[in-house]
Amino acid sequence: MAIVAEAWVIAALLLLLKAVLRRRARVVPVVVDGSNVMHWRDETPSAETLREVVDHLKQLGLSPDVVFDANAGYLLAGRYLRGDELGRMLGLPGTQVRVVPRGCPADPEILDMALDKRARVVSNDRFRDWAQDHPELTRPGHVIRGRYDGDKLVLDMHDSGLPSIAPRRDQRPETGLH
Repeated sequence: MAIVAEAWVIAALLLLLKAVLRRRARVVPVVVDGSNVMHWRDETPSAETLREVVDHLKQLGLSPDVVFDANAGYLLAGRYLRGDELGRMLGLPGTQVRVVPRGCPADPEILDMALDKRARVVSNDRFRDWAQDHPELTRPGHVIRGRYDGDKLVLDMHDSGLPSIAPRRDQRPETGLH
């Protein structure tokens, strides 16, 4: 009986160790300013643009949470969309997509979420109105900026402090990193 109990204890410890190692190997979180990023191509709101950016972040080993202003659904689909509906459009679970209530700005939610998750922010917003409450905005690379150069997505990640995770050359999309 003692031998069986020892085997169970060892098996449980191995499973626990495996879970701890898996947790450490998790992808790096980023918080995406969905209402900003959806305008990156031609300054026109587009779910396709946002989906491309989200897919690219995932290919880099990052875990994007996307936060939207309440009017995002109207801009993308002509009606209000909940987080789970926007998540389906982006290929993300609803738990990774948040729509702030009407009348509330998304910026503080984005910045607070990034602070809580110890994550960078993907946006071209300067967040000037929130800089006093969020001194992390002054750190180089805290906000990852992006743009389209023709049809090519360019993310300025060189100062982000994020690990240099890139897909294999044969998996790399038509996207540049600088």
